[in-house]
Amino acid sequence: MMPWTFAVILLLSLAATRAADVTTLWTGKVQPIFDIQCVKCHGPIEQKSGLELDTPEAVLKGGDEGAVLIPGKPMESRLYTYLAAGADPHMPPKKQLTDVQREAIREWIAAMAETPADQTRKAPTPRTFDTVPQAIDTLIAEGWEGRGVKPAPSVDERAWCRRVYLDLAGRIPTPIELAKFLDDPADSKRATLVDQLLASEDYVVRMREVWDVILMGRTKRDNHEDRRKQNGWWTFLESSFRSNRPWNETVRDVLNARSDKPESRGASWFLYERRDNHQNIAEAVAPIVYGTKIDCAQCHDHPLAREIKQAHYWGLVAAFNRSKNVDGGSTVSESAVGGFINFTNLKKESQPAIIKLLQGSSVEETRPAPDQKEEDKEDKYIDPSAKVRVPKFSRRAAFADAATQNNPLLARAFVNRTWATLTGRGLVHPADEMNARNAPSHPKLLDWLAQDFATHQYDVRRVVRGIVLSRVYGLAPGDAPPEAFAGALERPLGAEQISRSWRIVAGLAPADDTLRRNVIAAIPDLLPKEYNATFQQAQFLANSSELGDILKPEPNSTVARLVALPDVSIRIRDAFLAAHSRLPDAEEMAQASTLILDRPNQPADAVRDLLWALLTNAEFLTMP
Repeated sequence: MMPWTFAVILLLSLAATRAADVTTLWTGKVQPIFDIQCVKCHGPIEQKSGLELDTPEAVLKGGDEGAVLIPGKPMESRLYTYLAAGADPHMPPKKQLTDVQREAIREWIAAMAETPADQTRKAPTPRTFDTVPQAIDTLIAEGWEGRGVKPAPSVDERAWCRRVYLDLAGRIPTPIELAKFLDDPADSKRATLVDQLLASEDYVVRMREVWDVILMGRTKRDNHEDRRKQNGWWTFLESSFRSNRPWNETVRDVLNARSDKPESRGASWFLYERRDNHQNIAEAVAPIVYGTKIDCAQCHDHPLAREIKQAHYWGLVAAFNRSKNVDGGSTVSESAVGGFINFTNLKKESQPAIIKLLQGSSVEETRPAPDQKEEDKEDKYIDPSAKVRVPKFSRRAAFADAATQNNPLLARAFVNRTWATLTGRGLVHPADEMNARNAPSHPKLLDWLAQDFATHQYDVRRVVRGIVLSRVYGLAPGDAPPEAFAGALERPLGAEQISRSWRIVAGLAPADDTLRRNVIAAIPDLLPKEYNATFQQAQFLANSSELGDILKPEPNSTVARLVALPDVSIRIRDAFLAAHSRLPDAEEMAQASTLILDRPNQPADAVRDLLWALLTNAEFLTMP
């Protein structure tokens, strides 16, 4: 007789199984179990008994001894019956899955009776929408219905305004900006504000900040940041976002790394900063053009994502291994010869590294015979006398063309990363691992956004505008699973957003390099996958001399203005409006009153401490 606990689990799940989505069961429950317990011996690298368990298709195919799964019939499927305690043979060997894990596998097999095995391979039906927000809201709402979740209510206008300023301008709105938005009676005021922000210099700087970190990583030393500015990298990014340059053109210049046009000056720093480390370059390029890391394919095919081969990794290395930094600047030269390398697979077989892109295309070039010695002749270069050599056939340029002209993964990578930046989580999560192991939470939406992005000439502002004007973007926090996007996810502010917003609350101009760098040093993560406050951050927030400096009661400062108010309750009200764009509740009013009234002879210090508390609490440091 089965244990009573497992019997209860089984009975409670019967109704849910009938309506379960087989793909969700696989990605959410079964695949993680197989990845840990089974794929090492039954996956892309090793296939004991001819059986592979890394994809539903492979499971259905079975192994040397035939089928291991009968759709809809878990009690007749060896994949399930071999998991029972005491089964002979027993799987996994020398281990016992928990009742919950076994039930997940049983539930998935049972659900397959109602969902055809090839459902995930069907091409999505094309959908037509008038606007990007309409597409987002329609397809996300269909996801809510399918998951049986109810969306959270929308935030109020104050919170929405604060949120969109933080995302598009990198700061909270000033009191005047907030009042102007709230007083606008027009139904279109949200769209008007978004268009205004997208046309602002604040947006240009904010996008540069975000994509500098995505593309280059966060700098921990000031000289790295200074060199990015001095060598034109920041100017290149800002120019691209200011002119709304098509994203594929921006990426092509980054990969090509040649300042042959005014708009491409500074793009070479992406390669130059990596100091001729061609593996490092390949690993940095992959998430941009493919949407996924390929680091795990260095020594063998990816152990989990079947489509990522060792040949892809070394082919991407070969695309850049003729490149070399030129001393005395930030330019990257390229040889016309050499760079033909081999890699060794797990079977100790040597294979040539051919530039083959993840989506299937290849860069064709003639490989010399093993006994042939190449000559680096001047006639192989466009200008043989130039310090920065450019070959007539450039591997780098050929790869840049292939990666940005006929590569649907480029559009998918950008819209997924942008969605993650503006909502806190990608449609594929993690946002830089968009591969077969991480199915999209809303595949139809990802397909539509990527196709729309490419169809509209990789229009960055169109994607950003569409997301922030959607209903989804304006939701309040909720209780639904994060992948449902039925409520706002918790998003910690980045250092740049914090430093500018602190200064606005203090009554100062938002820009200040010294404060920004000091906050970055204490809070370096821009878009953390998981946010965990550190002791260093707590110490900085409690004792920051920089924060103390901007909260001094100088003339025209917020502290001085609040101290001048005759009524304590009005001081507290205005402090909350300045810091949180809202009024205090009764409990907050009582606590703040105690703080101020206990120090009648030190009104400036009391107001400063109140503002300090408001500027360093969780509400201020997270997205509204």
